[in-house]
Amino acid sequence: MIDPRKTSGPLTSKTTQIILECISDGVFTIDYNWEITSFNRAAEEITGICREDAIGRHCWDVFRSNMCEAECALKKTMEEGKPYVSTSAYIIDSSQKKIPISVSTSLLIDKNGEVLGGVEIFRDHSLVEELRRQLSASFHVEDIVSNSKAMKKIFTILPQISQSDATVLIEGETGTGKELMARAIHNMGPRKDHPFMAINCGALPDTLLESELFGYKKGAFTHAVKDKPGKFALARGGTVFLDEIGDTSQAFQVSLLRVLQEHEFTPLGGLEKEQTDVRIIAATNRDLSELMETEQFRQDLYYRVNVVKLFLPPLRQRMEDVPLLVERFISKMNLRQGKLIQGIDPAVLASLMSHSFPGNIRELENIIEHAFVLCQEGTISCDHLPGFLAQKQASGHDPVDDPVKAAQINLISDALARNNYNRNAAAKDLGIHKSTLFRRIKKLGIKL
Repeated sequence: MIDPRKTSGPLTSKTTQIILECISDGVFTIDYNWEITSFNRAAEEITGICREDAIGRHCWDVFRSNMCEAECALKKTMEEGKPYVSTSAYIIDSSQKKIPISVSTSLLIDKNGEVLGGVEIFRDHSLVEELRRQLSASFHVEDIVSNSKAMKKIFTILPQISQSDATVLIEGETGTGKELMARAIHNMGPRKDHPFMAINCGALPDTLLESELFGYKKGAFTHAVKDKPGKFALARGGTVFLDEIGDTSQAFQVSLLRVLQEHEFTPLGGLEKEQTDVRIIAATNRDLSELMETEQFRQDLYYRVNVVKLFLPPLRQRMEDVPLLVERFISKMNLRQGKLIQGIDPAVLASLMSHSFPGNIRELENIIEHAFVLCQEGTISCDHLPGFLAQKQASGHDPVDDPVKAAQINLISDALARNNYNRNAAAKDLGIHKSTLFRRIKKLGIKL
């Protein structure tokens, strides 16, 4: 009979090695020179690097992770002597593919309590990320994410709009993502391999706007020392995006109408007309039909640009998109700034859900960017939010217990205040029937 006391050491070591070879998590160890001393089978499969090539090399040469330069969990473990669990990161495998992983680290200690180095366990999350992408596919088109019914209707018809060559008018408040929508239409259509040229029509006077769009010939004005092509020439075969078209003058509208009708233009100082082959997408934060009635916008141009109209609702009418957008902005800023922010505190979500976002999606992105300045790692808390949100929370205007109800109350209250407490006007502003507004006011207990 074998005495287990005489064989417990070797058996334990061998058993441990068998276990490490059988598990699906990658495991490797390093010494104090940061050289890899062991590398299990799962680590080989995840990285695409065999253990013979890995052992003896520095860990950053093998993994090429986004953590290696600044937020290395294993480095923190070695320096601070404490473990780190489930840190999100990614590595680049042998085929240059980005692999999302979660990481746990701890010190490597022998039976005598002597520290030999460090050990890292990492798990491949490629399948999880793929399932997540498939789940969010219905919420995502190009760089636009949304779970609202109004936006999903647009997502449904966007492929047909993109494949046509019709002029598109995108209406919506400032910050709702009109240029992102224009780029999505361009990138999904047959002109995607040609330029996308954007210009803010409201930011330039007529002379500069015409020179930017139509170009000019040498000698057209004092400093015109050589010919310069405009965006209609540079974007040939592609798309020209005319942002804030409602802010243009009547004189410029005449020039633009001629381009839309005849598909040709004359550069400033030029004598000959030039043909143009571009798709026009226009956008405005104003109601062009109202501007047309007050003769601030030409009727003939209105019907030229208003072939296909898309309305992007303000963020206060699609508050269900706030968590999606926050996640998108955090992922984008993590990559851009090399951080590993993992998300937001529930109290932060409550603060965001009770805010009316007059600046829409652009304002939400600015809030998250502000938080990134103050938050170095972990989770964004209320302490990282801009002052006006913190003040709302401190004043009790921001009930944390029910963020959805808080958002509804805030949304309706702001709409009433904007419309001098005219409930018919507030209902129109919110895009709902007045009787629906009355029911919600009563249900939420809003005092008028």
